[in-house]
Amino acid sequence: MRFMMLMIPGGYAEAAPDVRLGAEAVEGMMKYNEELKKAGVLLALDGLHPPSEGARVSFKGGKPVVTDGPFAEVKEVLGGYWVIDVRSREEAIEWARRCPAGENDVIEVRRVFEMSDFPEDVQKAAEGFGELKG
Repeated sequence: MRFMMLMIPGGYAEAAPDVRLGAEAVEGMMKYNEELKKAGVLLALDGLHPPSEGARVSFKGGKPVVTDGPFAEVKEVLGGYWVIDVRSREEAIEWARRCPAGENDVIEVRRVFEMSDFPEDVQKAAEGFGELKG
């Protein structure tokens, strides 16, 4: 089963565009990432720049509207993610518990849809999309 672990760093919603983690925090995170890799469960990972550098596209009234960051109404934002392949939800949660996250950080663990999770008609509609099917 694939799971996405979403890092929600405390205070990242208000972070300046040039904010960067310190060497000690990066070293701890790299050791954790190496553990995931050595265990053979890591499929992908990336860190994200703060929302002050981002943009959001909303579709009110069916028309795209672009809003540049930072986003005043947002309290929690993604700072990065891992995609892991493990046997169970409990194993995914155990990996999240091992992360060297900060006191105000949160990791949300969510299962990734597999094509087999959908009814046959949906699977048939997705035929021909190769890797996009999941």
